[in-house]
Amino acid sequence: MERKTKLVAAVTVAALGYFVDIYDLLLFSIIRVTSLKDLGLSGQELTQTGIFLLDIQMIGMLIGGIAWGILGDKKGRLSVLFGSILIYSLANIANGFVNGVSAYAVWRFIAGLGLAGELGAGITLVAELMPKSKRGYATMLVASVGISGAVAAYFISSMFHWRSSFFIGGGLGLLLLLLRVGVTESGMFTQVKAMTDNYNFFGFFRSKENVLKYIRCILIGVPLWFVVGILVTLSPEFAREKGSQYEIIGGLAIAWCYGGMALGDIVSGLLSQYLKSRVKVVFLFLALTVLSVFIYLFVPSVSSTWIYPLCGLLGFSVGYWVIFMTITTEQFGTNIRATVTTTAPNFARGALVPTTILFHILVTWTGSMVTAAAIVGTILLALAFWATRGISDSFHKDLNYVEKLD
Repeated sequence: MERKTKLVAAVTVAALGYFVDIYDLLLFSIIRVTSLKDLGLSGQELTQTGIFLLDIQMIGMLIGGIAWGILGDKKGRLSVLFGSILIYSLANIANGFVNGVSAYAVWRFIAGLGLAGELGAGITLVAELMPKSKRGYATMLVASVGISGAVAAYFISSMFHWRSSFFIGGGLGLLLLLLRVGVTESGMFTQVKAMTDNYNFFGFFRSKENVLKYIRCILIGVPLWFVVGILVTLSPEFAREKGSQYEIIGGLAIAWCYGGMALGDIVSGLLSQYLKSRVKVVFLFLALTVLSVFIYLFVPSVSSTWIYPLCGLLGFSVGYWVIFMTITTEQFGTNIRATVTTTAPNFARGALVPTTILFHILVTWTGSMVTAAAIVGTILLALAFWATRGISDSFHKDLNYVEKLD
């Protein structure tokens, strides 16, 4: 009974932590225009400053992903889990008080640092605490509950002032820290830490096998951010290019996408348990992504009634994020697991920057967003299929081992 209580506590905190994590991450994308207008910006400044702040946040996430990952493998999963929640919660609250772009940028960078750590630490902790036959259920709950934070961000931002929306997010995070009682450290980490201090960040990269495996893990997750960051975020522009006369609300399209993604995470998680395979499910969802992207780009948009459900279908098709995270954490030993599980999703997110650059170059060359998106999507999905093909299925894998890093 005591063990079950500890498992429930760990899954609950990890899931709710990811909920607030996604809430904050998407809240800024949803309210950035409103908040910047309130700060006195207009016209082209809104776009340029919005991109600048998003880039600042992404830099924070990339730096934070490495820092939190190393800390998670040296000091423990719990220190990262609660430390990251505390940082992004305080940054959220501080964002509600900003009166200029400089302060906004500082707190978005700090929020990025915090946002980078929670998911990797939570997934690592839960995977190591759960028996291998039940790992998929636990990580499914974490991801599906967490991703629904995007839907909450849309509805809360539509009901409250943007400053209040930030305060709500920060308050939820601080309240979550009260649940830390009863959450215990991973026994695998504690055992490995007691026996050896075998952690060498640079030693990990001396193994070509580990590096290739790590790159494959990242490539599996990249299509998700192409779908969210380009196809869904720019849905108003895609609809206009395809001749739609209806006004598409970007925030609502994102909410539909993440709602579909939450459902996809549940289905992919349950399916992986039924098939007893992670890789088969990824292949299935990647194939569904190909179909969904084709429909989204090339089937004429008749009305706005169909555009939002299409965004939901896109979200569902990339709802293998939970499987991506589970595969990543299962591929590496206990002494390096937090590092790879924390950095891989942040590098997958960060890949959106070069993806967007390539997309804009192709738009200039072809004169068509649809054509450019089709080319970029083909490249990224082909790489994801290649990466999945080379990953070993880890459903039955025992996680209690260490990597040789010397």
